[in-house]
Amino acid sequence: MDIILKYFPELTDKQKEQFAALYDLYTDWNAKINVISRKDITNLYEHHVLHSLGIAKIINFRNGTQIMDLGTGGGFPGIPLAIMFPECHFHLVDSIGKKIKVATEVSTAIGLQNVSLRHCRAEEEKQMFDFVVSRAVMPLNDLVKIIRKNISKESKNAHPNGLICLKGGELQNETMQFKNHTNIYNLKDYFSEEFFDTKKVVYVSI
Repeated sequence: MDIILKYFPELTDKQKEQFAALYDLYTDWNAKINVISRKDITNLYEHHVLHSLGIAKIINFRNGTQIMDLGTGGGFPGIPLAIMFPECHFHLVDSIGKKIKVATEVSTAIGLQNVSLRHCRAEEEKQMFDFVVSRAVMPLNDLVKIIRKNISKESKNAHPNGLICLKGGELQNETMQFKNHTNIYNLKDYFSEEFFDTKKVVYVSI
């Protein structure tokens, strides 16, 4: 938990409590339904929670922003972002029901009021959002095709509406066709841990 406070020292007491509760909740649920690799659960805060919050270093969502987390798995990046931005709404979607169950149980246990969840495929979700966030669920090209229909036309944030995803490795080819609409941020510029050396946030305006 200290690693979260290291980079986000301004958290309220409620946010600190919510972040602190995640370890026991995910450890407990992960033993029943595997959403995080068993070996990786001890790295929950660095590899999953802080990684998700990399998006919060790139954009400070304005109050009232509507965000869909596509392919949320057990709730990443959606749940950490929902704690960080309590005045924004996060809609978590995954095609695997068991994963949505874990995300539902965790968000209920910590009292998140700004989260809705849906077990469906991305193609089935028709609601409109300011942003779609995602953690490396598929190549950028496929992702943009699927979520273009979900991006609202009216922007209210400093960044125009679009897609924000967490990715790693070489992204040159993936971003080529969106080059005039894409910004790539290296998370090693924000977080000093070695885990973040190859991790990036990719923003595509749509």
